[in-house]
Amino acid sequence: KMSSGAADLRQRKKQNCTESDKMAPEERNKENSKLGRSPKYMLIQRFAKLFFGCLAAVTSGMMYAVYLSTYHERKFWFSSRQELEREITFQGDSAIYYSFYKELLKAPSFERGVYELTHNNKTVSLKTINAVQQMTLYPELIASVLYQASGSEEVIEPVYFYIGIVFGLQGIYVTALFVTSWVMSGTWLAGMLTVAWFIINRTDTTRIDYSIPSRENWALPYFACQVAALTGYLKKNLNCSAEKFCYLLVNASTYTFMMMWEYSHYLLFVQAVSLFLLDSFALAQTEKVHEVYRIYLFSLIVGYLLQFENSALLVSPLLSLVVTLMLSKSLQMNMKKSTFVSRLLKIMYIYLVLTVAVTLNFLLKMFIPHKENEHLLKFIEVKLGLNTTKNFTMNWLLCQESLQAPSQDFFLRLTQSSLLPFYILVLIICLFSVTQVIFRRICGEPLKETVKLEDGRIGERPEIVYHVIHTILLGCLAMCLEGMKYLWTPYVCMLAAFGVCSPELWMTLFKWLRLKAVHPILLALILSMAVPTIIGFSLWKEFFPRIMTELTELQEFYDPDTVELMTWIKRQAPVAAVFAGSPQLMGVIKLCTGWTVSSLPLYNDDDLLKRNENIYQIYSKRSAEDIYKILTSYKANFLVIEDSICNEVGPVRGCRVKDLLDIANGHVVCEEGDNYAYSKYGRFCHEIKMNYSPYVNYFTRVYWNRSYFVYRINTVISFQS
Repeated sequence: KMSSGAADLRQRKKQNCTESDKMAPEERNKENSKLGRSPKYMLIQRFAKLFFGCLAAVTSGMMYAVYLSTYHERKFWFSSRQELEREITFQGDSAIYYSFYKELLKAPSFERGVYELTHNNKTVSLKTINAVQQMTLYPELIASVLYQASGSEEVIEPVYFYIGIVFGLQGIYVTALFVTSWVMSGTWLAGMLTVAWFIINRTDTTRIDYSIPSRENWALPYFACQVAALTGYLKKNLNCSAEKFCYLLVNASTYTFMMMWEYSHYLLFVQAVSLFLLDSFALAQTEKVHEVYRIYLFSLIVGYLLQFENSALLVSPLLSLVVTLMLSKSLQMNMKKSTFVSRLLKIMYIYLVLTVAVTLNFLLKMFIPHKENEHLLKFIEVKLGLNTTKNFTMNWLLCQESLQAPSQDFFLRLTQSSLLPFYILVLIICLFSVTQVIFRRICGEPLKETVKLEDGRIGERPEIVYHVIHTILLGCLAMCLEGMKYLWTPYVCMLAAFGVCSPELWMTLFKWLRLKAVHPILLALILSMAVPTIIGFSLWKEFFPRIMTELTELQEFYDPDTVELMTWIKRQAPVAAVFAGSPQLMGVIKLCTGWTVSSLPLYNDDDLLKRNENIYQIYSKRSAEDIYKILTSYKANFLVIEDSICNEVGPVRGCRVKDLLDIANGHVVCEEGDNYAYSKYGRFCHEIKMNYSPYVNYFTRVYWNRSYFVYRINTVISFQS
């Protein structure tokens, strides 16, 4: 029975494809005959439209990549810097990612380089890590292979090749957004407007300016390609060739996206929820939606195997939801019938699926051993006010700007570029139209096979409904965490551009207004051209001079103190030395010198988080003996104290590192509503500079400049008065 059912399904899909392939030319021929146009003329017109649209999309992507490269050069004077000065521009976790890329290129062979990364004991003291699994280093593996296989060693320096790939991916990102808006609106004018808004709001659409090697800069272009392909795949009356192409592209981009970013399955979970809601109200072909579920399942399984049996993928909410949806397919088949029972089931279906998915996820976490993201759950509890904590790591994360609610400046910037007002307008129209369609479906009214312009029913197009749900879900996340704006704002640009360029959206609005003074179809066509043109000219006039100023201004990034510190370490420190200090500085030391460090700026490993908290005690009010014991427990030989942390004057009191340490260590006393730090010991980073006992017994200053103080940790304690 199951095999015959599957055969019927395949036959039905094949039949639908054949019918749509046959129907489309017939409908076009009838339309052409009415307009007095020959099929040959229409074919040339369609080809020209496709050619110039693709040319505009590719050109936009290439120009954006060139723009990023030029801006980066102007900001850092990259071409005129020495290698050490270039590497210092990589900060925090970016430095660690690039350092592993360097190690791969220095390895005698690619296989040896991969082995050293998977059994790495030269990065963190007393710890062997699988860096490929723990840090998702597949981008660095691919970049190193391409660099060596393409024979680029004699043509381009490794750093230029690396950042060139990232900038190229950003160009693909922009091209994918262009294509998505084009597919939805039917005009590549929407794509041009999407790109313009994306670049103008670059501060809120991408983190490429601050962290080139970050995982999201490698991964999000693939997700944008997946969204573009999914948009085409969900369209009605799509011919077989286009449908197969979109399906294959969704397959390839989903898998690649999952391999590039450790948090990719969370973003795919949000997408899966959007598709689930789309399918629950029968607004899309169930077969297509379940094909996407199978792609998720395949990507999770392959990802689990190739990511060294990554248990985080097995306990991910995406897997629980997809398995539940696959099992509930038979129930949903009954819901398609327009009966009273099916309508009741339709109301209960969403609740039932989500309940089963949550239960399944809970059971998987009970039986599958995992350590992944336990701190993430604790963070969510504290963020939502369900719990309070004095834990240094949790409070430090809560103080990070990216994990706080978005500021008013964010909304002001989007409003000044006219993006937010048009996005809200488009979203409201689409949302009301979708709500109408859902109400009709609940009442048993079938969807139209083909939605015409004069119908004014933009909410019946499945790809539009998907994007409306998706952008609302991402928007809710962005309202909670500012860091999520980099996922949401690009799709705000895309949806707003699609809306103002879509005659269907304007026609939907005119249907509600019952406009009779002017022919609504003609007015919709005029507005879909006039409004984006006016927006484009206003953006050009206001923002183009600013962008050109950015590219012509020579900014200066120079950090002589850090350069001097790295130079001293390379010349004076023993090769086997282990350095201790803030995780961000340790990442730079690892990249610039290659020396072993005691901690790293990574937040997905409980042991490293504990190390970071312990090492940060050098800025607390602890005794010299306590600090000495902590540092020697990690076999550290040198301690680096940063004056910027020790004497930090933060804008928000209570979020400075030393404040958070005082709270965690219980060194805070509350008097009359004010908090005062109190301990019988002075702050270690201040006291050690005084060069008196007992600090000189444990530590010997060997180097200092305006920003850094380096101390050798004595192996033999000298008790001098």
